[in-house]
Amino acid sequence: MKLKNILAASLVALAPVLASAETFEVQMLNKGEAGVMVFEPAFVSAQVGDTVVFRAVDKGHNAESIKGMSPEGQEPFVGKINEEVQVELTTEGMIGVKCKPHQGMGMVMVIQVADSPVPDDFLKAKLPGKAKKTIEEILAANGLD
Repeated sequence: MKLKNILAASLVALAPVLASAETFEVQMLNKGEAGVMVFEPAFVSAQVGDTVVFRAVDKGHNAESIKGMSPEGQEPFVGKINEEVQVELTTEGMIGVKCKPHQGMGMVMVIQVADSPVPDDFLKAKLPGKAKKTIEEILAANGLD
């Protein structure tokens, strides 16, 4: 009986956290509102505990974190081509995401976790020119430049 009470109390305590977690869907597209080879949306503002689901709507895409563009403590991720990948956000900060085959065409996006500011070294990661320009545009469009 004591164990039941402890479990019940734990569930009650966790309920607000579990209920407040959101899931965001990001589509990987050959063509979208912003042009060709895009993530839609290109920017997600989320909270710790939320999940981002990357859906390969069109073939030939993946989603993976960009080395040097994730906060310490956030597990890097690499999705397979043509497969959905789910990412749980565990740390406050900014996360850069790329489609490996199309990053040279600017297929990148940004996840902001917990209204975090852009780290000083965020744009120092190794990126093709178009990908870096796209990330700068995403940040500027969201008031983060």
